[in-house]
Amino acid sequence: MAEGDAGSDQRQNEEIEAMAAIYGEEWCVIDDCAKIFCIRISDDIDDPKWTLCLQVMLPNEYPGTAPPIYQLNAPWLKGQERTDLSNSLEEIYIQNIGESILYLWVEKIRDVLIQKSQMTEPGPDIKKKTEEEDVECEDDLILACQPENPVKALDFEISENQTIEIEELPPIDHGIPITDRRSTFQAHLAPVVCPKQVKMVLAKLYENKKIASATHNIYAYRIYCEDKQTFLQDCEDDGETAAGGRLLHLMEILNVRNVMVVVSRWYGGILLGPDRFKHINNCARNILVERNYTNSPEESSKALGKNKKCSSLSNLSKNPGVSICSYVLKR
Repeated sequence: MAEGDAGSDQRQNEEIEAMAAIYGEEWCVIDDCAKIFCIRISDDIDDPKWTLCLQVMLPNEYPGTAPPIYQLNAPWLKGQERTDLSNSLEEIYIQNIGESILYLWVEKIRDVLIQKSQMTEPGPDIKKKTEEEDVECEDDLILACQPENPVKALDFEISENQTIEIEELPPIDHGIPITDRRSTFQAHLAPVVCPKQVKMVLAKLYENKKIASATHNIYAYRIYCEDKQTFLQDCEDDGETAAGGRLLHLMEILNVRNVMVVVSRWYGGILLGPDRFKHINNCARNILVERNYTNSPEESSKALGKNKKCSSLSNLSKNPGVSICSYVLKR
């Protein structure tokens, strides 16, 4: 490895460790090898009104000669507002070329959200709030809402307008286990098109004594409603703080649909710290890739590094509203 590459790699690792220490569970590892991370940023930790997800990929040249490749995810962020925020982030990079800037970016976004919350306009109209928003902010809520039995607690209200309900048990695939310090993680995947199938899959999995005895069975699902062109989605931690929300967030970023993923963890007696989230996400991502629900991280990473370089801010005029440093995962 070249000396310059080694130096960049060391600086990246130090910055990643610092971000994880500063922001804790708000900082999420999407792909450790490709160095893709995301952080959920809100105007107020205790009572968030405006929330945005910043996803970044760190190219080999960062922070020396290239900026992070990034994507801003928020349903309310559109048009001029998105362009202004992107320009602000790119201005920070220009002013700090060669320096680590992730912290500056996060705090700039937080400042924008705080200013937005202080305005008279109401917060975004979000019909369904996923558990990620709750769990990432308050661990106490998890203890208060933790169901005794994930199967019994999963109680859905199905719309009367839903004319077709498929009640057949979908096929269930099992991923390759990952073992670290005597803890074992294994993902299970099933295609689902209605909430009742989610209950059926969970019930079927719990018939397996080994799965039923797992310390945690974390799950998340996303179902696309064609008539409303929206997603029905939810998640469950099963005692593994914030894991369900992180799993659902991974599925949102990968834009998968009509699928549920359950990750079983058998605790081996040694605390893994943040590594447990890495293993949960890796298990889920691997089985989604294997079953062709998304492109492989290698393909996405290769395309990003090849096609998305930040060379000149003047190129923004060629594609108004889209950042030249940003990227969109293949859908």
